[in-house]
Amino acid sequence: MSSLGTAKGLLEVGKFAVYVSVPIALMYVFANNNKNLQRIMGNRSYVVYPPEGPPPPSPEELREVARELAAKRSSRV
Repeated sequence: MSSLGTAKGLLEVGKFAVYVSVPIALMYVFANNNKNLQRIMGNRSYVVYPPEGPPPPSPEELREVARELAAKRSSRV
């Protein structure tokens, strides 16, 4: 820091202090005030799930379909 000079050194220390303190201050303001946090989180839909579709067939139903397909193939050949 001695090669920079005192004015430039103080400027760098000041910039670093702002760089570190701004995110901390914003986190404190928004995370500690529950109304702000609810207002921000409530305005955005972060995860939009698609509507639920029909359930997949059960293993017994899959076996039945496989048997039907095998029977059709054997009767065709």
